Amino acid sequence: MGQIKSMLSKDPAVSSKRVITFLAFILCAGAFIAMVLGHTIDTKLFDSMMYIVIAGLGFTASEQFAPTKETK
Repeated sequence: MGQIKSMLSKDPAVSSKRVITFLAFILCAGAFIAMVLGHTIDTKLFDSMMYIVIAGLGFTASEQFAPTKETK
């Protein structure tokens, strides 16, 4: 459990954006495996989850480049 927490957050607090992105990625991976095995998946639902993953990764990556407020 500690490894998952350290993967999902840079700070001690768990970031909700990272958790939602990780869960959406897991669902997309499961849907992809299901498609490979021959099950039909609604393409609109799959695309929506994929967009959530893309946006979540973009927001998380942009936090690294955003200027932070320095306290004095």
